[in-house]
Amino acid sequence: MGPKTTKVYETLRKRLAAGEYAPGGKLPSERALVEELGIGRTALRQVLARLVAEGALEVRGRSSYRVPGAVSVRRPDGVEPWRIHRERDLYDNRWVKLQLWDVEPPGMEPFEHHVVKLHHVAVTAVLDDQDRVLMMWRYRFVPQQFGWELPGGIVDVGEDPTDTALREVVEETGWRPKTLEHVVTYQPMVGMVDSPHDIFVGHGAERVGEPTDLEEAGHIEWVPLADIPGLMARGELMGSGTLVALLHILATRRGQGATAAH
Repeated sequence: MGPKTTKVYETLRKRLAAGEYAPGGKLPSERALVEELGIGRTALRQVLARLVAEGALEVRGRSSYRVPGAVSVRRPDGVEPWRIHRERDLYDNRWVKLQLWDVEPPGMEPFEHHVVKLHHVAVTAVLDDQDRVLMMWRYRFVPQQFGWELPGGIVDVGEDPTDTALREVVEETGWRPKTLEHVVTYQPMVGMVDSPHDIFVGHGAERVGEPTDLEEAGHIEWVPLADIPGLMARGELMGSGTLVALLHILATRRGQGATAAH
């Protein structure tokens, strides 16, 4: 894409990331976007096709575009939460807190339940225009194995997770994403562990230097998205954040297909 088309692409992606277009809602018509953004219809369709391929838009019919995210299922009524009577610390340091909670599920007797509190984490998948994702080949001593991971790290107290995501990509890889979009927040072990994970997807990146976080950095490579299912089958994708981010990317492509770089 040329400079004008790239600018329109970045404008629409920022609007989508900021929630200016409601999930499930229609995008303005091609005529309205052509007039507003000052771009030709052919170039606009090139931008929209790229956003569809990335999963940022869905196409209905020939030229009706919608934002993904609408759901038909409703939240059930009348389901009661558990009651928490007391929390007490068993162990606490800068990395992990172990607590014992007195809890009472609806219709049951109270009992004690261990709860582990870990840090808030941000993980980022950065894609380039050749359908490749920025990854690191690392050794993890706890499972004692090598594997591919996405850059990510701890969200500092008072820090915006988006800032964390950007900082960690730069520190661990030496590449700076051009755009970042938050796609989901989840808990990796929701039954016992409290550790919110924010997942981001970035598009485009520029090399700004060498990695500065030598403890976290490993071998850095742009891995073709077409390789992800095979790497998953071989057990070489490390960590839930890496899996969630990559599965989100593959799922939102909705059959568009990821192709290896040539």
